[in-house]
Amino acid sequence: MVDKLVLSDAEWRRRLGPDEYQVLRMHGTESPGSGCFLATKDLGTYVCAGCGNPLFKSGEKFESGTGWPSFTKTIGPDAVAEITDQSHGMVRTEVRCARCDGHLGHVFPDGPPPTRLRYCMNSVAMKHVLEGEPINLVKA
Repeated sequence: MVDKLVLSDAEWRRRLGPDEYQVLRMHGTESPGSGCFLATKDLGTYVCAGCGNPLFKSGEKFESGTGWPSFTKTIGPDAVAEITDQSHGMVRTEVRCARCDGHLGHVFPDGPPPTRLRYCMNSVAMKHVLEGEPINLVKA
């Protein structure tokens, strides 16, 4: 179980940039094709931009053609929380950071084998830590 990071809205606004705040705290979505991690191929770990929680290994990233970086699986069972999302007249599975509850994107059952999952993430909701670099969790 991961230690939760709980901050006030004012503290999140202070810590995050406007785009990060819009996606992570207000459940927004970046425009398709606009994310900085769409073409990234560097080895490493993708972590939550809000709290540094490790989310995905670079080896799980694949080109889905959707306009958002996509992954086949999370780094582990405590990385994310999955919540039913019934907004916008659809039923989807929202993906949130298990540590800070930040909105990351959605997961769909149309990915490649072996998981058949497509974790469709917002680039602005993540940071990329190069392989061999330390992962630093944000403190309250």
